[in-house]
Amino acid sequence: MIPPADSLLQYDNPVLVSRSSGAKSPKGRSFKVSPQQSPETTPVPPPPKLKTGPSELQNEEILNSILPPREWEEGTKLWIQKVSSAPCTRTEVIQLSEELDTKLQQRQARLTGICPVRRELFSQCFDELIRHVTINCAERGLLLLRVRDEIHMTIAAYQTIYESSVAFGMRKALQSEHGKAEMEEKIAALENEKQEFIKQLNEQKAKCDAVEKREAERRQVEEKKHSDEIHVLKRANQQLKTQLEGIITSKKV
Repeated sequence: MIPPADSLLQYDNPVLVSRSSGAKSPKGRSFKVSPQQSPETTPVPPPPKLKTGPSELQNEEILNSILPPREWEEGTKLWIQKVSSAPCTRTEVIQLSEELDTKLQQRQARLTGICPVRRELFSQCFDELIRHVTINCAERGLLLLRVRDEIHMTIAAYQTIYESSVAFGMRKALQSEHGKAEMEEKIAALENEKQEFIKQLNEQKAKCDAVEKREAERRQVEEKKHSDEIHVLKRANQQLKTQLEGIITSKKV
């Protein structure tokens, strides 16, 4: 027989169920065997069933509905293992706490943050506590079941939100990368356009400097020519003035 994986939740001894009998429980959980455990050759026989009253039968049915039996196959044989319906003692609760701490250390669970191992172990511990309570009071067990399901739904909702946020972040990152490439191309085109404008500006500045230099030289030539003309006119004016004064003087004499 392939033994089930170790769990904090207590189970009864496994029971061999014939596949042809159709006794497979619809509420049973499919179970994967841990590879670290060594197989046994023969199963432990189940304990004898005791005659129970209606309330105890009802509590056992509620317990099996809250914590369904686990099932696994070995060849053509089907094994079913139900949770234990034996009442727990204070010593067993203390042992459960110690076993939880031991498993946390053995499996190197993280003390803080998100840790699937720690979550799994605490989930098993909570199921075991639900089993304890359900045996004594089925109503309390059903209430704890609602609490457990609510916790699972909340965690699933947070996980969905986290996955959605990660997907949203990835989409935004891809969009930003795509937009970054387009922006880099646009920047490169603007840089080329800028360089072209700078080149045109330098050409226009060179032309402007050449025009200013040429105009300055032309202005100097024109000013010199104008100065020479003025000087010539002044000399002619002075000569005419001298001649006029000589004529006037000669007439007075």
